[in-house]
Amino acid sequence: MARILLRNCRVWDGTGTAPYPADVLVEGERIRAVARERGQLEAPGAEVIEAGGMTLMPGLVEGHAHITFVNGARPTDLGDTPPEEHTLIAARNARVLLDHGFTGAYSAASAKLRIDVVIRNAIEAGELPGPRLRACGPEITVTGGLGDERRAHQFRDSFAMFADGAPEVTKLARLCVREGVDSIKLNISGDDHTRSGALPRTVMSEDEIRAGVTVARDFHRMVNAHCRAAESVKRAVRCGVDVIYHCEHADEEALDMLESVKDRVFVGPAIGLLHAAVHEAPEGALHAGIRRGYDLGLAAASRTYPEMKKRGIRVVIGGDYGFARTPQGENARDIEHFVRHLGYSPSEALVCATRYGAELMGLGDQAGQVREGFLADLLLVDGDPVADVGLLQHKDRLVAILKGGETHKLNRSALERRQVRAAE
Repeated sequence: MARILLRNCRVWDGTGTAPYPADVLVEGERIRAVARERGQLEAPGAEVIEAGGMTLMPGLVEGHAHITFVNGARPTDLGDTPPEEHTLIAARNARVLLDHGFTGAYSAASAKLRIDVVIRNAIEAGELPGPRLRACGPEITVTGGLGDERRAHQFRDSFAMFADGAPEVTKLARLCVREGVDSIKLNISGDDHTRSGALPRTVMSEDEIRAGVTVARDFHRMVNAHCRAAESVKRAVRCGVDVIYHCEHADEEALDMLESVKDRVFVGPAIGLLHAAVHEAPEGALHAGIRRGYDLGLAAASRTYPEMKKRGIRVVIGGDYGFARTPQGENARDIEHFVRHLGYSPSEALVCATRYGAELMGLGDQAGQVREGFLADLLLVDGDPVADVGLLQHKDRLVAILKGGETHKLNRSALERRQVRAAE
């Protein structure tokens, strides 16, 4: 059994409490001991990592992962990518996530039916490097809903499958389950960043939503939903959806409903795309209606999510990374967005990125904290992420990345430089 002793760490343990000095022993895939009195752990034969006061923290969890998204500009870029190339891109994206400190990823949807499943299975078999992955099927949408890029004269695939009426939703949900997904995705509302600039509409009926949820419950799967409009959030709660994304236009009634199920439901703002469009798109790059929709969405999220935080609703990071303006690998930017836009303190945002993410993955009693008996999904960071969450956006500051006790990355040169500085 492999043993690793991390000495002289500054531990941020994922609970939200202040960091503290400690030594940490990893045996096999789990944390064997956390000793706040340094020098007390004895581990003959263990590999020793002298941290020199660097921060040891839980691995990050991407709560709105799209490992099949190709950094494209249009939804049809996903449909136009052949499945063979698409699978290779997803494998590369999984590696990119792990390289950037994400030891877990909960998929918000796969662009094609089996790619998430294939990548998950290969990661679990040790055939590909990547985070622990909860696989999802494509987004199930209605005719005219989000993801329907077809026209009467032209069929164009994007990232969605199409269902109208409860029987069709049931069939597609069962298809996804048969092919091995961990969750299904329902697009209950549209988006507000359309050319009309109109607020999002709720387009999936409760009968259709309940059909998808019923299949998921029958097969012990989870249900994710795209919900921007207030009514879509309410329908999701009433129908028993587990993970409700976006929610920025939630009104008081919708917030009350979310609070009533806060011990069961997770919410994810997926704010990265909104931030990039509002703050980073070149002047004139967006149609006026689309730009207005993004402006409205970001402003609404900035009002809604501080209220969710007050109500104790569990919110996870993950910002629709995998588009041209939000390329894969920049996912840790979401932590700073939580602080900048949504009213979270750095430590609160880090809890969303670690402990809440592990709970979403179904690993709340096994991961997401630096705690004895928990999985050794760990990051050793050169610096203090609580003082500057932006550090986590720079993979060169991630000196060590462990997943299940196995060392994915260990930058010994950085450790040696730290020891030299400490000795001077």
